Amino acid sequence: MVTIQEIKSHYFFTDNDAELLKSLRPLAESTKERMADEFYDYLLGIPETAAFLKDDQIRNRLRATHQHWFTNLFSGNYDNMYHHNLKRVGQAHVRIGLNNHFVNAAMNVIRHFLIEVLQENYPEVSQRRKYRVAVEKIIDINLDIMSSSYQEEELNKVFLSHRIESKLIHAAERFTYGLNLTLVVALAGVSIGVVCLFAWDIIRIFHGNVEKGILGALGTLLIIWMMIELMSNEIKTLKGGKFNILVFIGVIIVALIREILISTLRHDMLETQIFLAGTLLVLGIVYYLVAKSQQFGSH
Repeated sequence: MVTIQEIKSHYFFTDNDAELLKSLRPLAESTKERMADEFYDYLLGIPETAAFLKDDQIRNRLRATHQHWFTNLFSGNYDNMYHHNLKRVGQAHVRIGLNNHFVNAAMNVIRHFLIEVLQENYPEVSQRRKYRVAVEKIIDINLDIMSSSYQEEELNKVFLSHRIESKLIHAAERFTYGLNLTLVVALAGVSIGVVCLFAWDIIRIFHGNVEKGILGALGTLLIIWMMIELMSNEIKTLKGGKFNILVFIGVIIVALIREILISTLRHDMLETQIFLAGTLLVLGIVYYLVAKSQQFGSH
């Protein structure tokens, strides 16, 4: 399954695009009623889509939903939850039997509406162009994610077991998400303990054990840095990012540096310290090679 981060990268959607869209949020709020009027004039003009809007109560509820979706285009936050909500919209279209053609056509109406609004509010061409590019990208991303539900439905018709497989995959994804969330909470708890340990090392300095206190405090600071990196990486994973192997290697290097500090403090044998230094050198080389590989892969 393609993640939201991968989808954004395929459309060259950047953080700058997200910021541009977020800056358009007030404009979207002020034009959402006009958008809904034009959008529903279009839907009611087509017999196939008008059939879903005969009931006034249903139509008013859907109108509010579409306005919320419209303003959410400009939230600036396009993470796993955003992806999940769009998938639910696509699944709702499939469930009621709405042909994918009308989803594409309706999205085109929204696209032209936004282009018209940008032309009205940004007469300067270069300024309008950067906003239009960002708008086009988020519209295409929305259409892509919604349309994927139709592709999955086609697979359901071909593979009898696909529905069960989809549920198992979804359950596994939620379970993995839960494990990552549990890990973040656990890391936060351990980090609090490490901060207490750092405070203890500082106290030892003032009690006269200066050398051990300073080396211990340095080692504890390294652990705190390690916890920050791990938590940051896990949070990115929860938001749809991929695990960065460099963080894992960096954590091992930090742990080894702390062990070298402790070994020096214990006055371990020279062979032990040489072994630790050699291991650190090997890990440094591995870190460099992996970093180079990632840089090459991103180009």
